[in-house]
Amino acid sequence: MTIPLYNFDNSRTSEQLAQMRALADAGVCLFCPDQSPPDLPVVQRLPLWTVISNRFPYRGTKLHLLLVPDEHVADLIDLSAPAQAGFWTALAWARSEYGLSFYSLAARNGDPRFTGATIRHLHVHLLTGDVDNPDHEPVRVKLSSRPSDA
Repeated sequence: MTIPLYNFDNSRTSEQLAQMRALADAGVCLFCPDQSPPDLPVVQRLPLWTVISNRFPYRGTKLHLLLVPDEHVADLIDLSAPAQAGFWTALAWARSEYGLSFYSLAARNGDPRFTGATIRHLHVHLLTGDVDNPDHEPVRVKLSSRPSDA
């Protein structure tokens, strides 16, 4: 069975779903450097990794970045050794650049039909909750899903 590049079931907004369908129809991986659209909100390019501002941030976040490896893999373990090491460089850059004294990380590994992910290209979410907001609500991250055809 072929695992699709995009998992439409896990989209959170109609705008996100439309973007995913357009990319899937074009056969384009949003996160592969040689395929990503020119309007991708890149914050910083680093060796082997790119830091992107999430266009569809989770509710309750003050900051929602995506740390994306150049390598097209679905699992952190499948990254080359240099790319694995490069993750720490990307994370250190983001922490320093944004002056973060607290943050959370979320990564989904493997088949996106089961992980809650929308795309089969590894990316790590770097999140901070909007804790200064008097109406703050905790950030919720979906880390599992059940395929609609199951």
